Amino acid sequence: MKLGISPSIVAVLLVAVSLSSCSTTAGKGALGRLSPIKSNSSATFITALDGGIVSHTGLTISDSDKQRALEAEYRALEAAPGGQPVVWSGRNISGQVVAAAPYQVGSQNCRQYTHTVTVDGKATVARGSACRNDDGTWTPLE
Repeated sequence: MKLGISPSIVAVLLVAVSLSSCSTTAGKGALGRLSPIKSNSSATFITALDGGIVSHTGLTISDSDKQRALEAEYRALEAAPGGQPVVWSGRNISGQVVAAAPYQVGSQNCRQYTHTVTVDGKATVARGSACRNDDGTWTPLE
């Protein structure tokens, strides 16, 4: 039994399937330039945040919770759609990071973001901005 599919349709389908896994970096100001964090290099990205805005809350946070908070900041800056919260939690502490849409400063993508940390039911909010470097790290703006 013949299926009756022309070779040109097969070729178009093969091209479409192969292109569906591609991504673009052409969009200035869009998240197209941003790539997900690679777990083996997360320490470099977290260190580059220089304590993130969570360090400006004045809260005393354990090292493991600070690590969770900084990873959430990085994920929000790097890949979360504008307004989409990235949540994290620890023992008697939780947080959410919400980044705004990216904007351009020179050739860099930058984002404003908030980090809400809740300890024993009391929320503390920090606000800041960061810009993405060519190596994929983010530098907070003071």
